[in-house]
Amino acid sequence: MDRVIQKKKWSTKRIITISVIAAIILLIAGSYYFTSGASKLNVETDRLTISEVTKGKFQENIPVNGVVLPQTTIYLDAIEGGRVEERYVDDGTMMTKGQPILRLSNTDLELSLVNQETQVYNLLTQMQISRNAAQQNTVEKLNQMTDVQSQMREAERVYNLDKDLYAKKAIGSQEYKKAENDYNYYSQKQKLTQQILSQDSGSNKQQLAQAQQSYQGSQNALGVMRQKVGDLIVRAPVDGQLTSLDAEVGQSKNKGERLGQIDVMNGYKVRVDVDEHYLSRIYTGLRGTFTFADSNYLLEIKKVYTQVTNGRFQVDMLFIGKVPQGIRRGQTLQILLALSDERTSLLLPKGGFYQQTGGNWIFKVSADGSKAYKVDIQLGNQNTDYYEVLQGLQQGDKVVTSSYENYGDMQELVLKK
Repeated sequence: MDRVIQKKKWSTKRIITISVIAAIILLIAGSYYFTSGASKLNVETDRLTISEVTKGKFQENIPVNGVVLPQTTIYLDAIEGGRVEERYVDDGTMMTKGQPILRLSNTDLELSLVNQETQVYNLLTQMQISRNAAQQNTVEKLNQMTDVQSQMREAERVYNLDKDLYAKKAIGSQEYKKAENDYNYYSQKQKLTQQILSQDSGSNKQQLAQAQQSYQGSQNALGVMRQKVGDLIVRAPVDGQLTSLDAEVGQSKNKGERLGQIDVMNGYKVRVDVDEHYLSRIYTGLRGTFTFADSNYLLEIKKVYTQVTNGRFQVDMLFIGKVPQGIRRGQTLQILLALSDERTSLLLPKGGFYQQTGGNWIFKVSADGSKAYKVDIQLGNQNTDYYEVLQGLQQGDKVVTSSYENYGDMQELVLKK
């Protein structure tokens, strides 16, 4: 007789299926549990820099480098080109105005001077010849005028006499008419001679003036040429120190080429390089400080050069108050250039955290000091020591300011002593 076999309620296959499903559920729940919370990292406090947010005086400044230069520099350029024949002084010599520095030679220029001198002497000779000829011509005209005047007086005497005799019927009309004609002739000739003499005098004056003007022009040209030859001797234009002299005997220098410079020793200025990022914020009157021989000194911007080269522009600063003793041309100074006035602000010490966060967030230490958690912040201006805090932190807050390079995406730091 057949027996009914009852089906088992908890079969092995069913148990295995339920176990697998339960394991999957536990895995999902565990994953959710561990990922839904904040990611944490244990960090030893002695490897961190923890700083406190304070309130105090804040002034925005930037560190810049400046080079000490003479306040006034006169450049020496070759006014005329030529070959260096002689150097009278060496680089670094203290010069007085007009003192010769070096001598150039230029045969073309010297030959032009000789030609110009010859031209002036020839013109002077021609002027003398023309003047002598004019004087002789004038003398001849004066002699002619004297003769005409004598003849005129004689003709006038005969005419008056014959006129009286003719009225008395002592002479005939023919003789009288001849005396009258001679008188009229010499009268007109005297007027013509006077007119010719007057014109000759005016012409002589005009020719003399033109010749004098031409001679004066030639003299001026000769003076300029002599000055150009004289410029072959390069002289100090002012009192000062000769620097950067670049001229050796036998070397050829072109017209306008830089030979050196004279530094006028009436004071110093500082030429400062500034990043172009600050171009719109730099203007005359801004001040900076630097330390020299354990003392602090003050500088002020007097001139801004707005031309940007290789991402930087330059400014000139002058000393305000005392000038450091022993400072020399060419020295480099490290200057703190102030970009704003002092004001009271929340101050956050600078640190390596900024490279990873860009100043947008920071790890803030909890009140009990056991952990540091991520908070959003907003920073404003900065100087060499501090950032200006605008939002996200309060006075007395402690934050981690050291580098965050090894923290990845951690949301919380567990601080271990």
